[in-house]
Amino acid sequence: MFPVLTGLRVVELAAFIAAPMGGMALAQLGATVIRIDALDGNADFRRWPLTRDGESLYWAGLNKAKRSVRIDLASPEGRELAAALIAAPGPDAGILLTNFPMRGWLARAALEARRADLISLAITGDHTGRTAVDYTVNCAVGYPLMTGHATPDAPVNHVLPAWDAITGMHAATGLLAAERHRRLTGEGRHISLALADVAFATIGHLGHIAEWEINGAERAPIGNDLYGAFGRDFGTRDGRRVMVVAITDRQWRGLVAATGMKEACAAIARERGLDLDDEGQRFAARDAIAAHVAPWCAARTLAEIAAAFDAAGVCWGPYQSIAQAIAEDPRCSPANPLFERVTQPGIGTMLMPGTPLRFAGLQPTPVAPAPRLGADTDAVLSEILGLSAAAIGRLHDRGVVGGVPA
Repeated sequence: MFPVLTGLRVVELAAFIAAPMGGMALAQLGATVIRIDALDGNADFRRWPLTRDGESLYWAGLNKAKRSVRIDLASPEGRELAAALIAAPGPDAGILLTNFPMRGWLARAALEARRADLISLAITGDHTGRTAVDYTVNCAVGYPLMTGHATPDAPVNHVLPAWDAITGMHAATGLLAAERHRRLTGEGRHISLALADVAFATIGHLGHIAEWEINGAERAPIGNDLYGAFGRDFGTRDGRRVMVVAITDRQWRGLVAATGMKEACAAIARERGLDLDDEGQRFAARDAIAAHVAPWCAARTLAEIAAAFDAAGVCWGPYQSIAQAIAEDPRCSPANPLFERVTQPGIGTMLMPGTPLRFAGLQPTPVAPAPRLGADTDAVLSEILGLSAAAIGRLHDRGVVGGVPA
């Protein structure tokens, strides 16, 4: 991680993907991100995938570089502690990231009474307050109906929780924008961010809404073909598959040269009255083009295709499982500065990514694992709230706070 946000302190009260993803993005840039966890962990603490011992790899993956404080949020005393941590003084503090309902003790007004310049960002499912998660939003924005092949009469969901991930990045951006505003004006700010709004905004940004409103066209599923250009998957002689894409002129020329189909493409263009130097017209002729690329790929191994495509500047990629990526792809290994092998307490040593951002002239600090649940309770209460060891001990005795569970 890069320490560009060193000194910034964010309190995260959240579960599942979007908010923890946003908090982790800030933590991996050097911010101190303090998770407030329920005594038994928040709702995602045991989410799959799990180790054989029941430790959540999901939770560990989304909470790298953070600190964890266990508090009994059902008790008035625990809520008082949590509110004090959220509104603690300091020019770089007083920042809350949550996807919990901001009501009761967590209400904006209650927190602002403690700190008038509080910055808070609340992620919701829908701007109306209706519950939603990535999977219920994704089905509503049309993408499953565009995914898959045209013959089966069923939508296909993508396994990537893309809206959660994008919402997490919006959350990080929103908090940094509000922090800059406070630094310039002294004013706090509340930000609301709806998962569904992120999804519907994205389909607008990418032209899907206009495609229907202006053109009256609704995108149909076309398998693995690339809409509006030439792109398709092909099988290799050794049983693998590759995705080949030609969006730019250079990529197209490289594909034509690598597969030796210059004359075939000229014939396709003549017969159909098309200009294959235009990406849209390549899309129209995609089946005819693929009829030449497919046998070329089928006659070669993945290694042979890689050598030929790379030499010609073709844009392509292999289909591979996560196991294959770890075993074969240097981008998913310590050869990539993104990754390090890190020991995660309670789980073991595994490949962990830091932030994908690279800052010229700055060396990243080592990738930090996720904390054990409650690992930082005593230190945070002492450092931020100034509680003595005796006072913290009494909170433990009354079950208001907890350290790492036995």
